[in-house]
Amino acid sequence: MKTILITGGSGLVGRALTKHLLNKGYKVIILTRSAVSKKSTSQISYAEWDIKKGLIDIEALQQADFIIHLAGASVIEKKWSTAYKKEIIESRTESSKLLINTLKQHPHSVKAIISASATGWYGEDKVPGKYFTETDKPANDFLGETCKLWEQSLSAAEEINIRVCKLRTGIVLSNDGGAFAEFKKPIKLGIAAILGSGNQMISWVHIDDLCRMYLYAIENANLHGSYNAVAPEPVTNKKLTLSIAEKIRGNFFTPVHVPAIFLKLIMGGRSIEILKSASVSSSKIKETGFTFLYPSIDAALNDLIPT
Repeated sequence: MKTILITGGSGLVGRALTKHLLNKGYKVIILTRSAVSKKSTSQISYAEWDIKKGLIDIEALQQADFIIHLAGASVIEKKWSTAYKKEIIESRTESSKLLINTLKQHPHSVKAIISASATGWYGEDKVPGKYFTETDKPANDFLGETCKLWEQSLSAAEEINIRVCKLRTGIVLSNDGGAFAEFKKPIKLGIAAILGSGNQMISWVHIDDLCRMYLYAIENANLHGSYNAVAPEPVTNKKLTLSIAEKIRGNFFTPVHVPAIFLKLIMGGRSIEILKSASVSSSKIKETGFTFLYPSIDAALNDLIPT
């Protein structure tokens, strides 16, 4: 039975992934700042770490066969003040540094680090119909720079012969929170809120496919470097919004466009994530043999909103 150490285990992806790992028979250790308040079992346990203080449970790290690295402050929950931008970056890079420096200093059995990254690596679509691929350079903006520093922070693991795989994740669709919950809120009131023009492309992924991709990266030693964790068929914001509305309310809803200028006033820099069009390719991960359970938005919504 292999042991997986997870950072960021309390987040949307971390919670879902933990269930997938346990169902597959893995043992799971979750790094948290409040391990003493958590109840451990034979399959799942909790260990203390504190990124700002540079503290980590070395014994827990030494028990791990693989690390899944999800830690990082949310890019959407708070306004992007100068201080919070710094927190967004350092929560990712300093956590990587703490993990890798500790591995360098102590004997361990870690074979690979599978890390979150994001499609924020890419900027706006430049050519209609052309998808971003893993070979494209990072965007010259805050999110592009954040993702670049995030991925670079893991390169030190390769110096000690640890395989590194980074999953550039799109908008995650899950019934347990995140962006999908925000899409559904106005629809439940009968309003399909189309953001901006609605023509911006959204590269998304079903939570189960994302979790399966993490397991796939653990179990396939030939996977290394960056992979886009997105479904094969991106959709426009308008298509996604109207599709959700139709599934929830049939024909009983009113489409309403929310002006881009309003979103910018309310959200500031965070509105970039909502208004930009980014068509991201899943070809690289598919070419390795990975198959999607939910390749289309219709398939995803049929699972998430059963009739």
